[in-house]
Amino acid sequence: MESPRAIQAEAAQLLQLANQARAGRGIAPLRWDASLATAARQHCLRMVAENSISHRYSNEPDVANRAAQAGAHFNLVEENVAVAPTPAAIHNGWMRSSGHRSNLLNPGVDHVGIAVVAGRHGLYAVADYEHAIPLLSQTQVEASVSSLLRAQGISVAANPTNARAYCASGNQDRVRSSHAMLWQQSDPTQLPTSLKSLIGSGKYHQAIVGSCPPQSLEGPFTTYRVAVLLE
Repeated sequence: MESPRAIQAEAAQLLQLANQARAGRGIAPLRWDASLATAARQHCLRMVAENSISHRYSNEPDVANRAAQAGAHFNLVEENVAVAPTPAAIHNGWMRSSGHRSNLLNPGVDHVGIAVVAGRHGLYAVADYEHAIPLLSQTQVEASVSSLLRAQGISVAANPTNARAYCASGNQDRVRSSHAMLWQQSDPTQLPTSLKSLIGSGKYHQAIVGSCPPQSLEGPFTTYRVAVLLE
Protein backbone atom coordinates (compact mmCIF):
# COMPACT_ATOMS: atom_id res chain seq x y z
CA MET A 1 0.00 0.00 0.00
CA GLU A 2 1.21 3.51 -0.74
CA SER A 3 2.12 5.83 2.09
CA PRO A 4 -0.98 7.76 3.22
CA ARG A 5 0.90 10.96 2.40
CA ALA A 6 1.01 9.87 -1.25
CA ILE A 7 -2.77 9.54 -1.41
CA GLN A 8 -5.09 12.47 -2.00
CA ALA A 9 -6.38 13.68 1.38
CA GLU A 10 -10.09 13.21 0.59
CA ALA A 11 -9.44 9.75 -0.87
CA ALA A 12 -7.40 8.81 2.19
CA GLN A 13 -10.31 9.86 4.41
CA LEU A 14 -12.73 7.70 2.41
CA LEU A 15 -10.30 4.77 2.66
CA GLN A 16 -10.05 5.25 6.43
CA LEU A 17 -13.84 5.42 6.80
CA ALA A 18 -14.29 2.32 4.67
CA ASN A 19 -11.79 0.33 6.69
CA GLN A 20 -13.35 1.47 9.95
CA ALA A 21 -16.72 0.21 8.69
CA ARG A 22 -15.17 -3.08 7.60
CA ALA A 23 -13.29 -3.52 10.89
CA GLY A 24 -16.52 -3.01 12.83
CA ARG A 25 -17.93 -6.02 11.00
CA GLY A 26 -14.83 -8.20 11.26
CA ILE A 27 -13.90 -7.72 7.58
CA ALA A 28 -10.26 -7.39 6.49
CA PRO A 29 -9.14 -3.88 5.53
CA LEU A 30 -8.84 -2.69 1.95
CA ARG A 31 -5.37 -1.98 0.60
CA TRP A 32 -4.62 0.81 -1.84
CA ASP A 33 -4.14 0.07 -5.54
CA ALA A 34 -2.59 2.93 -7.51
CA SER A 35 -3.79 1.52 -10.84
CA LEU A 36 -7.38 1.43 -9.59
CA ALA A 37 -6.97 4.99 -8.34
CA THR A 38 -5.89 6.05 -11.83
CA ALA A 39 -8.97 4.42 -13.34
CA ALA A 40 -11.17 6.00 -10.67
CA ARG A 41 -9.75 9.45 -11.34
CA GLN A 42 -10.29 9.18 -15.09
CA HIS A 43 -13.94 8.32 -14.52
CA CYS A 44 -14.33 10.93 -11.80
CA LEU A 45 -13.10 13.64 -14.17
CA ARG A 46 -15.66 12.43 -16.70
CA MET A 47 -18.42 12.74 -14.09
CA VAL A 48 -17.38 16.32 -13.38
CA ALA A 49 -17.36 17.09 -17.10
CA GLU A 50 -20.81 15.51 -17.54
CA ASN A 51 -22.07 17.27 -14.39
CA SER A 52 -23.73 14.02 -13.29
CA ILE A 53 -22.92 10.71 -11.66
CA SER A 54 -22.97 7.45 -13.58
CA HIS A 55 -21.01 4.21 -13.80
CA ARG A 56 -20.61 4.57 -17.55
CA TYR A 57 -21.07 7.22 -20.21
CA SER A 58 -21.35 6.89 -23.96
CA ASN A 59 -18.12 5.91 -25.71
CA GLU A 60 -16.57 4.96 -22.35
CA PRO A 61 -15.35 1.46 -21.35
CA ASP A 62 -17.04 -0.21 -18.40
CA VAL A 63 -15.34 -0.26 -15.00
CA ALA A 64 -13.60 -3.60 -15.58
CA ASN A 65 -12.02 -2.45 -18.83
CA ARG A 66 -11.11 0.95 -17.37
CA ALA A 67 -9.37 -0.76 -14.46
CA ALA A 68 -7.51 -3.20 -16.69
CA GLN A 69 -6.40 -0.43 -19.05
CA ALA A 70 -4.98 1.42 -16.05
CA GLY A 71 -2.89 -1.62 -15.14
CA ALA A 72 -4.94 -3.38 -12.45
CA HIS A 73 -5.07 -7.19 -12.31
CA PHE A 74 -8.16 -8.78 -10.79
CA ASN A 75 -10.90 -11.39 -11.06
CA LEU A 76 -13.57 -9.22 -9.45
CA VAL A 77 -14.16 -5.47 -9.71
CA GLU A 78 -16.94 -3.23 -8.37
CA GLU A 79 -17.52 0.51 -8.26
CA ASN A 80 -19.17 3.17 -6.10
CA VAL A 81 -19.88 6.71 -7.34
CA ALA A 82 -21.25 9.74 -5.53
CA VAL A 83 -21.43 13.51 -5.26
CA ALA A 84 -21.70 15.17 -1.84
CA PRO A 85 -20.25 18.12 0.12
CA THR A 86 -17.66 16.18 2.14
CA PRO A 87 -15.93 12.79 2.24
CA ALA A 88 -17.94 11.92 5.36
CA ALA A 89 -21.17 12.67 3.51
CA ILE A 90 -20.02 10.54 0.59
CA HIS A 91 -19.24 7.62 2.91
CA ASN A 92 -22.51 7.97 4.76
CA GLY A 93 -24.41 8.00 1.48
CA TRP A 94 -22.72 4.80 0.39
CA MET A 95 -23.50 3.14 3.71
CA ARG A 96 -27.18 4.08 3.39
CA SER A 97 -27.42 2.57 -0.11
CA SER A 98 -27.68 -1.23 -0.09
CA GLY A 99 -25.76 -1.70 -3.34
CA HIS A 100 -22.96 0.71 -2.46
CA ARG A 101 -22.73 -0.66 1.07
CA SER A 102 -22.49 -4.19 -0.29
CA ASN A 103 -19.56 -3.17 -2.51
CA LEU A 104 -17.75 -1.38 0.30
CA LEU A 105 -18.23 -4.21 2.80
CA ASN A 106 -17.71 -7.09 0.38
CA PRO A 107 -15.22 -9.50 2.05
CA GLY A 108 -14.36 -10.75 -1.44
CA VAL A 109 -12.59 -7.51 -2.40
CA ASP A 110 -9.20 -6.65 -0.92
CA HIS A 111 -7.97 -3.54 -2.77
CA VAL A 112 -9.42 -0.14 -3.64
CA GLY A 113 -8.55 2.95 -5.63
CA ILE A 114 -10.39 6.18 -4.85
CA ALA A 115 -10.56 9.57 -6.55
CA VAL A 116 -12.29 12.75 -5.44
CA VAL A 117 -12.67 15.82 -7.70
CA ALA A 118 -14.42 19.10 -6.88
CA GLY A 119 -17.22 19.97 -9.26
CA ARG A 120 -20.20 22.29 -9.62
CA HIS A 121 -22.38 20.36 -7.17
CA GLY A 122 -19.76 19.36 -4.62
CA LEU A 123 -17.16 16.60 -4.38
CA TYR A 124 -17.49 13.92 -7.03
CA ALA A 125 -16.11 10.57 -5.89
CA VAL A 126 -15.33 7.20 -7.46
CA ALA A 127 -14.19 4.13 -5.52
CA ASP A 128 -13.14 1.08 -7.52
CA TYR A 129 -12.87 -2.15 -5.51
CA GLU A 130 -11.20 -5.37 -6.64
CA HIS A 131 -10.10 -8.81 -5.65
CA ALA A 132 -6.52 -8.46 -6.81
CA ILE A 133 -4.69 -11.18 -8.70
CA PRO A 134 -0.87 -11.20 -8.61
CA LEU A 135 0.88 -10.71 -11.94
CA LEU A 136 3.05 -13.83 -12.29
CA SER A 137 5.61 -14.87 -14.87
CA GLN A 138 5.45 -18.20 -16.69
CA THR A 139 7.99 -19.77 -14.34
CA GLN A 140 6.22 -18.37 -11.27
CA VAL A 141 2.92 -19.92 -12.33
CA GLU A 142 4.63 -23.26 -12.91
CA ALA A 143 6.39 -23.05 -9.55
CA SER A 144 3.09 -22.35 -7.78
CA VAL A 145 1.28 -25.30 -9.37
CA SER A 146 4.31 -27.57 -8.87
CA SER A 147 4.37 -26.71 -5.17
CA LEU A 148 0.69 -27.65 -4.86
CA LEU A 149 1.31 -30.97 -6.61
CA ARG A 150 4.29 -31.81 -4.41
CA ALA A 151 2.15 -31.14 -1.35
CA GLN A 152 -0.16 -33.86 -2.71
CA GLY A 153 2.74 -36.32 -2.96
CA ILE A 154 3.35 -35.88 -6.70
CA SER A 155 6.92 -35.67 -8.01
CA VAL A 156 7.34 -32.84 -10.54
CA ALA A 157 9.85 -33.00 -13.40
CA ALA A 158 12.35 -30.17 -13.70
CA ASN A 159 11.91 -29.73 -17.47
CA PRO A 160 8.54 -28.14 -18.39
CA THR A 161 9.02 -28.31 -22.18
CA ASN A 162 6.45 -31.00 -23.00
CA ALA A 163 3.78 -29.49 -20.77
CA ARG A 164 4.42 -26.03 -22.21
CA ALA A 165 3.99 -27.39 -25.72
CA TYR A 166 0.69 -29.06 -24.78
CA CYS A 167 -0.43 -25.87 -23.03
CA ALA A 168 0.10 -23.85 -26.21
CA SER A 169 -1.35 -26.36 -28.68
CA GLY A 170 -4.00 -28.18 -26.67
CA ASN A 171 -3.30 -31.19 -28.91
CA GLN A 172 -3.49 -34.35 -26.81
CA ASP A 173 -2.51 -36.53 -29.77
CA ARG A 174 1.05 -35.21 -29.47
CA VAL A 175 1.28 -35.82 -25.73
CA ARG A 176 2.80 -38.99 -24.33
CA SER A 177 1.24 -39.10 -20.92
CA SER A 178 -1.17 -41.25 -18.95
CA HIS A 179 -3.38 -38.21 -18.43
CA ALA A 180 -3.09 -34.65 -19.76
CA MET A 181 -5.03 -31.80 -18.18
CA LEU A 182 -5.33 -28.19 -19.35
CA TRP A 183 -7.17 -25.30 -17.68
CA GLN A 184 -7.44 -21.53 -17.38
CA GLN A 185 -8.27 -19.74 -14.13
CA SER A 186 -7.34 -16.61 -12.25
CA ASP A 187 -5.79 -18.21 -9.19
CA PRO A 188 -2.72 -20.44 -9.77
CA THR A 189 -2.60 -21.21 -6.05
CA GLN A 190 -5.63 -23.50 -6.40
CA LEU A 191 -5.78 -26.83 -8.22
CA PRO A 192 -8.94 -27.66 -10.19
CA THR A 193 -11.27 -30.06 -8.38
CA SER A 194 -11.01 -32.58 -11.23
CA LEU A 195 -7.20 -32.65 -10.91
CA LYS A 196 -7.46 -33.18 -7.15
CA SER A 197 -9.76 -36.13 -7.81
CA LEU A 198 -7.27 -37.67 -10.22
CA ILE A 199 -4.46 -37.31 -7.71
CA GLY A 200 -6.68 -38.74 -4.98
CA SER A 201 -7.20 -41.90 -7.06
CA GLY A 202 -3.61 -42.92 -6.32
CA LYS A 203 -2.95 -43.80 -9.98
CA TYR A 204 -0.47 -41.00 -10.62
CA HIS A 205 2.86 -40.25 -8.99
CA GLN A 206 4.72 -37.93 -11.39
CA ALA A 207 3.87 -34.79 -13.30
CA ILE A 208 5.20 -32.24 -15.76
CA VAL A 209 3.85 -28.71 -15.32
CA GLY A 210 3.80 -26.02 -18.00
CA SER A 211 2.22 -22.61 -18.44
CA CYS A 212 1.55 -20.45 -21.48
CA PRO A 213 -0.44 -17.31 -22.40
CA PRO A 214 -4.23 -17.68 -21.98
CA GLN A 215 -6.34 -18.22 -25.08
CA SER A 216 -9.79 -17.09 -26.26
CA LEU A 217 -10.15 -14.57 -23.47
CA GLU A 218 -13.29 -12.47 -23.25
CA GLY A 219 -13.05 -9.52 -20.93
CA PRO A 220 -10.29 -7.88 -18.92
CA PHE A 221 -9.95 -10.33 -16.04
CA THR A 222 -6.50 -11.72 -15.21
CA THR A 223 -6.25 -15.38 -16.19
CA TYR A 224 -3.51 -18.02 -16.28
CA ARG A 225 -3.32 -21.11 -18.53
CA VAL A 226 -1.73 -24.26 -17.13
CA ALA A 227 -1.08 -27.79 -18.37
CA VAL A 228 -0.24 -30.82 -16.26
CA LEU A 229 0.93 -34.15 -17.66
CA LEU A 230 0.41 -36.99 -15.19
CA GLU A 231 2.16 -40.34 -15.02
